[in-house]
Amino acid sequence: MTQLGLPDTIQACLFDLDGVVTKTAVVHAAAWKETFDAFLRDHEGPDARPFDKVADYDEYVDGRPRADGVRSFLKSRGIELPEGAPDDPPDAGTVQGLGNRKNELLLEKIRTDGVEAYEGTLRYLAAVRAAGLATAIVSSSANCQDVLRSIDAEDLFDVRIDGVVAAERHLPGKPKPDTFLAAAKDLGVSPERAAVFEDALAGMDAGRAGDFGYVVGLDRTGQADALYAHGAHIVVKDLAELGGKQ
Repeated sequence: MTQLGLPDTIQACLFDLDGVVTKTAVVHAAAWKETFDAFLRDHEGPDARPFDKVADYDEYVDGRPRADGVRSFLKSRGIELPEGAPDDPPDAGTVQGLGNRKNELLLEKIRTDGVEAYEGTLRYLAAVRAAGLATAIVSSSANCQDVLRSIDAEDLFDVRIDGVVAAERHLPGKPKPDTFLAAAKDLGVSPERAAVFEDALAGMDAGRAGDFGYVVGLDRTGQADALYAHGAHIVVKDLAELGGKQ
């Protein structure tokens, strides 16, 4: 193992954004809860079971492209909606409309409260780059570039595969491995020589499905066992635990 806590064969590191680089997973969860709770009240009445921002978030929406998250959660409640179009207004009763409502709330919360980075991750990224390893950010978020700019971290990544790029290239999102595979390809590295860093169960599934050389799970919410079950080689609470020039 290297001083970075990675196998010697690893040449590139592929990082998720929310919950790995930035402390935005909790903001996403709050935006999803507000969106779904309002929808469920309108759809099923005031006694509707609310969205659980831990269990439902982890199982159905975390790490997935926005529309996939809507479909996944609604399916868990036996609800079907028309697909709609990507430019549906936030109050439309469609999959795309609900997703746009969530994004509207998310951006509002980010504008109000700002974005905070995980300092352990930023130090680890600096150590990774100092060691000569290539880096990529791999996120389902269409706001990825703006978020990276807000924490002055855009230059820490050689490649960016986010929701915008995935749409342009028609790449399916996590739990499928295609976005991570695209990042490795853009870096000129085979999957077995790349490490995936994720906090979402869907991201673990993507790392396992892509046969990546090492999959690091970030346990931000006490789900270490689930991260291992979904494919993590190692689980840490902060990347500072892996070593490097911290």
